[in-house]
Amino acid sequence: MRFRVGGGAGPKEPVRGGFARALLAVALTAAGAAVAAVVAYFVGKTAAFLLGSTARVRLDWSGGTAILAFVVFAGTYAVIAIGKLPGFQLDRAGAALLGASLMVGVGVLPLDEAYRAIDLDTVTLLLGMMIVVANLRLSGFFRLVSDWVVSRARHPLILLVAIVMVSGLFSAFLVNDTICLVMTPLVLDLVRRLGRDPVPYLMAIPLASNLGSAATITGNPQNMMIGSFSHIPYGAFAAALWPVALVGLLLATLFIALAHRREFLTGDPLHRVTPPQTRYHGALVLKAVTVTAAMMVFFFAGQPVAKVAIVGGALLLLTRKVKSDKVYREIDWPLLLMFVGLFVVVAGLEKAVVTPDLVAAVGAFNLDEPAVLSAVTALLSNIVSNVPAVLVLKPFVGGAGDPQRAWLVVAMASTLAGNFTLVGSVANLIVAQKAKAEGVALGFWSYFRVGAPLTIATILFGVWWLSPAA
Repeated sequence: MRFRVGGGAGPKEPVRGGFARALLAVALTAAGAAVAAVVAYFVGKTAAFLLGSTARVRLDWSGGTAILAFVVFAGTYAVIAIGKLPGFQLDRAGAALLGASLMVGVGVLPLDEAYRAIDLDTVTLLLGMMIVVANLRLSGFFRLVSDWVVSRARHPLILLVAIVMVSGLFSAFLVNDTICLVMTPLVLDLVRRLGRDPVPYLMAIPLASNLGSAATITGNPQNMMIGSFSHIPYGAFAAALWPVALVGLLLATLFIALAHRREFLTGDPLHRVTPPQTRYHGALVLKAVTVTAAMMVFFFAGQPVAKVAIVGGALLLLTRKVKSDKVYREIDWPLLLMFVGLFVVVAGLEKAVVTPDLVAAVGAFNLDEPAVLSAVTALLSNIVSNVPAVLVLKPFVGGAGDPQRAWLVVAMASTLAGNFTLVGSVANLIVAQKAKAEGVALGFWSYFRVGAPLTIATILFGVWWLSPAA
């Protein structure tokens, strides 16, 4: 039975030519997105005209404020899509900060409105969860789990299932990007000691982390924003999306195994290896696990997730084992900065450009339909990344006929879309970069032949699951 939403959501690849093919694929994707945007623009204008005067888009460009806001917004999102400003050292976080400053500097938003545009609940939640994960990592908890898996895996397919399920489960409750940071060196060290091809096992980490993170509000940054915007209870959010995450993890295992038959469809068992002596702080492991478990209980009990996360993170700083600066070095400060900047940039666009007429015109595309909203979200997420995509969709999703269902669809599609290509999410890039530093190439096309069909299959299932019952 479908979910009913209440309310009224082998060897390395040859390096030669791989980079050029990857660039070609990115260029084709960008060109396709540009064509789609142009088509959507003219279709939107036509639809607005046919719907009559009440739905026509009327933007007042005479004062120049709307033009400035749009230019700042477009420039910011272009840098975010590319990754950095060509010819400069301006990265995504810097672009968001620059864009936010320009929105204030050119008069689109007064400073006090810019402050109010920042969703402190999202920033607080993300900061708290980063502190919790840092303590779990520094205590040695993740290494203990890895060693436990090593001692019990007897076949390559069982090892793959274990990596998928561990990555997915941790990512469901903790931030998926940090799980990728933790799991990549552990898995790479493990498969090397076992003498296996590292590529499919490494590929499993980001695929499973993205899929697992779709299950809860605390799974990834975009879900944290959606939880704050939509006010969907933690339990209701998880009840809606955990089946999508679970089916996705099962499909990921299947697709990886089929793509690497020689590695997994074999009767050869894994040879036994002795896990290295693990160094860990027993007391800190116990404390970190206890606090994390208590936080989960409070989340499902309906307590404000931001409050629970920051209190739990602060309590874990009270320790005699680990210096606080070690924890601070584990926090992704640029990501927090990007969030703050994007909140202000999008608020400026909303104030100057997103008029009721524009919202009505966009509504003509039937965004209330899960299939349409999923397609738009997935496309936008692959162009500018999922967090900026969610912020862009905010003005149009909030006014949907069933906003709770719409937000759940956005959470599902924006997260699962990250598996489409190797550059589709930060989690993918983290694993690819860490693997490359260790001499293992996670190729664009080897990833694409698994990630693309997996993305399509999981989004289709998610659309079916979240669609209203017939």
